[in-house]
Amino acid sequence: MSRISIPLDVITSRLNLAERFSGFRNTSLSSRFANMKPIGEFLDFKRFSKPANFSEVQSRVNYNLSAFSSNYAVVFVLLSIYALVTNTRLLFDVVLLAAGLWLLGRLNGQDLTIGTFTATSSQLYTGLLCTCGFIFLIASPFNTVLWLIGASGVVIIGHASMMDKPIDEAFSGEAV
Repeated sequence: MSRISIPLDVITSRLNLAERFSGFRNTSLSSRFANMKPIGEFLDFKRFSKPANFSEVQSRVNYNLSAFSSNYAVVFVLLSIYALVTNTRLLFDVVLLAAGLWLLGRLNGQDLTIGTFTATSSQLYTGLLCTCGFIFLIASPFNTVLWLIGASGVVIIGHASMMDKPIDEAFSGEAV
């Protein structure tokens, strides 16, 4: 029986993934959020209106997703924090995993000896993985992720479609 070989570098070179994500690694967090709009401009209720037709919705969404991209990233992060805080099992699992990895890192690869009991670092990592994996499965992370996708989609696309373009941008595409 012959094996099927998939050349992954051919696929990734055609998609140009390395160059697409190189900008994320090279920029700092502060420069990514440098174009963040003030909260007064982001929540300018005078510019909220119902779009007349679907082409206006598309135009508004295209403009607002680029204009408020950093603000929408903050909204996504806030919704993620809310989802994590309201799902206490998942929050406990994340805290347990972070604390366990931190404590195991403090051992510097040495065995843990408590009285006559001795556990190697690989046994401790396996125990942590099994414990956190079990808690992760009963914490319903898939429901949380689906809620996060739905809630952020409704909030972000809803805001982007209802927020009207500024006056100077509204007339920039029209012919004179």
